[in-house]
Amino acid sequence: MNDVAILPTTRDEDWRYADPAALKELTADVLDDWREVAIPAGESSVQTLVLDDANAGVTRLRIVLGEGARAEIYAIASASAYARLEVEATLARGAHFEFGGVTIGGGDTVREFVTRCVHAEPEATSNQTIRAVHWGRATGNFLGRIEVVKDAQKTDAAQNFRAILLEKGATANTKPELEIFADDVKCAHGAAIGALDPMEGFYMAARGIPPHVARRLQVQAFVADAFSAMDDEAKAEELLGKVLDRLEDASL
Repeated sequence: MNDVAILPTTRDEDWRYADPAALKELTADVLDDWREVAIPAGESSVQTLVLDDANAGVTRLRIVLGEGARAEIYAIASASAYARLEVEATLARGAHFEFGGVTIGGGDTVREFVTRCVHAEPEATSNQTIRAVHWGRATGNFLGRIEVVKDAQKTDAAQNFRAILLEKGATANTKPELEIFADDVKCAHGAAIGALDPMEGFYMAARGIPPHVARRLQVQAFVADAFSAMDDEAKAEELLGKVLDRLEDASL
């Protein structure tokens, strides 16, 4: 089969907000490069992924969680070139999947997270918290799909996406999907896109905080939600620092 025939385009739903020029540069080898991770029953795994200039492009991760297992993934997409992280997680009974991610940056770059969380057995839980901060003509995307199969009762799944656009030329897109075939479940999703709250800025200015510092503090509080589930506070602070370092390129 010709590689061109299997490469995605923006007509494909999972790639609808991607960078068309970057898609033309993809190869079949890149798309077939899934990193497979199996977490045995009762065990836990915590991974951090930083898609910066040294790790741009497409990263694909497939996780299978055994009964009562726990997987946590925390990610940053901040590269100056197209960056896309795809995660597929399949949960057995009583397993938990946690995903926290931040896309951040300027220029005209597209940065995106695409997740598919399959609740394959009862009593599993999942939570996804994604934050996006962009300026210039940059784009931050989140496409999240939750699937609850038949008889996967007592599922509890949630995903939340919020974006702050620091300049009018920036864009954020989200496409939440719920596919539920069980009747005793809790599934929720939420999304909000906007600018920094000026009232918060006025409040801090009234207390002598310089405007650029106030705006940085607003962004810090906003993105910190993505890492709030981490037990390792030092690691969470490290990731938050990497996000805030990227703000040096923004006009705050």
